[in-house]
Amino acid sequence: MGFLMDGLDPEAYDRTYTDGQLVRRILGYFRPQAPKMAVVALTIVLTSLVDTGVPIVISRSLDRLQAGVAETALLALGGLIMLLGAVSWLFNAVRQRLSAEAVGDVVLKLREDAFDAVMERDLSFYDTFSSGKVVSRVNSDTQAFSQVITLTMELMSRLLLIVLLIGYLLSVSARLTLILLGLAPLIVLAALGFRAIARRTITESRRVNASVSAHIQETVSGIGVAKTFRREQAIYDEFLAVNRQSFVVTRRSRFVFSAIFPVLNIMAGIGTAALVYFGGLTVRAGGLSAGEWFLFIQGLALFWFPLTSIASFWSQFQIGLAAGERVFALIDAEPKVVQVGAGQLPDLRGEIAFERVSFSYGDPPKTNGEPPTTNGQADEGRIAHAADGADHPSPFVLRDFDLRIRAGETLALVGHTGSGKSSIAKLIARFYEFQGGRILIDGHDIRALDLPAYRARLGIVTQTPFLFDGTVLDNIRYGRPAADDAEVIAVARAVGGGDWIASLPDGLASPVGERGASLSLGQRQIVALARVLLQNPAIVILDEATASIDPLTETLIQEGFDLVLRDRTAIVIAHRLSTVRHADRIIVLRHGAIIEQGSHDGLLARGGHYAELYNTYFRHQSLEYIERAALAL
Repeated sequence: MGFLMDGLDPEAYDRTYTDGQLVRRILGYFRPQAPKMAVVALTIVLTSLVDTGVPIVISRSLDRLQAGVAETALLALGGLIMLLGAVSWLFNAVRQRLSAEAVGDVVLKLREDAFDAVMERDLSFYDTFSSGKVVSRVNSDTQAFSQVITLTMELMSRLLLIVLLIGYLLSVSARLTLILLGLAPLIVLAALGFRAIARRTITESRRVNASVSAHIQETVSGIGVAKTFRREQAIYDEFLAVNRQSFVVTRRSRFVFSAIFPVLNIMAGIGTAALVYFGGLTVRAGGLSAGEWFLFIQGLALFWFPLTSIASFWSQFQIGLAAGERVFALIDAEPKVVQVGAGQLPDLRGEIAFERVSFSYGDPPKTNGEPPTTNGQADEGRIAHAADGADHPSPFVLRDFDLRIRAGETLALVGHTGSGKSSIAKLIARFYEFQGGRILIDGHDIRALDLPAYRARLGIVTQTPFLFDGTVLDNIRYGRPAADDAEVIAVARAVGGGDWIASLPDGLASPVGERGASLSLGQRQIVALARVLLQNPAIVILDEATASIDPLTETLIQEGFDLVLRDRTAIVIAHRLSTVRHADRIIVLRHGAIIEQGSHDGLLARGGHYAELYNTYFRHQSLEYIERAALAL
């Protein structure tokens, strides 16, 4: 069976909580519901009293029947039983109503906390863990968690009913009641024996359900790629394997939980048979009337059901505890990006400084507690050159990295894949935690800033912009929700002269579809650019924003770039010559080190690594190259 559990290992952020810890955590969510729960507790007591009174009334009435009673007395007995049933229903309805409201409020708060944790997790969290499994915890596990609450309330009701029934049965026959109580621990022990296997089984079941959700989400998100490469059958086969695994695990879980009730019922049946035998002997000896004996047996049903429910409760309880454990693990996951202050920069100028910054996407090894060191990189006159150009594998993307970007400067980052360009941009956005050194924004440590306020002054345009389902107008307004339609329209028309709006079927009211599927990549990029322009940031990051756009569309939005970059600090990661050559300064990176810097013309004249990159990637984009190619043709 081991191979069936492949892929169902706990996530790295999962934790193991004791039942006591989980119960205390749950009770913490119920504190605001204390008034409702007090009324629920009262209705549980009243319902139990009424339900216990019914067999007592019937028992005494049957004994009186043997002596003969009037017809009116029988009618009164029937009316009393109906009244008790109606009162019990009323109390139970009030309990169900208030408990449903309390449970709903608790699940609502728990789901809000889980979603808040999702929002608080940094990007490194989503680099490591499947988003589909995270969604499963927020959605499915919080719903399963409510079962714990419902079972807890049922347990309270059953416990009270058992206490009252035992008192009643003791008054009828102490000997038979003691026999009954002697069998009760065996049932409880049998149920508790399922506890460990039930907890483990249901945890595996929750994990496999999360795997199915993650697989479906990934398939739907990448369906276009799958169809392009004709991989529908392969993806379907993968789903069959995941679904088969889910089937086996779920079936085993069902077997575990369905097995407990037959075992408990067999034990209850043995106990009932014993009580019938000894009760019959007591009646024959004259120690118990036939009516009392019959009602005692009937009362056993009221006793066995709560007892088996309480016993099996511990196994069913594991369903909610396992779900709660997964949700709490998500909430308690420790973020890697930690702010040590909440400083405000109302007049953000955009000066950025990296001071001996070391960064790795993983957890790099520590050396005797000392910060990592290297032969160093420098900026502003201190530039590191690789002595032999050889590759030196290192867990660090950046190591003792120094860089200073002046306020209002447009800085272009160029280099081969893996040189650290995007990592620098992500660190400026504070998406990841760095392991050493400092990053300063206007002279303030980035770790001591109010992160939401800082990011509100930060604009980012990526290579593949993400658009939310809605209209083009809504997606532009996403950069500043308080902006009115006139502001949004003005910004949209400012990008590319507004000519792109005419190509939309309904103008700015055109729906973009899921992830912007109704728009071309160039149109999505223009919308993302307008969104940033509406935000009016002090720092702009263009992360290969034109890498996938055709030259005609790039020309269309170049004016938009000029608007966005004007009077702002800009970090441009580009594969287009037009966005590189107009930068105030170009930084050339290799293996996280600055090996060259300067202007486009100066770096070309130097004939170094930038000249090599230019001849490899950029030269064919230049006007001179195109003209020479045209003449050659």
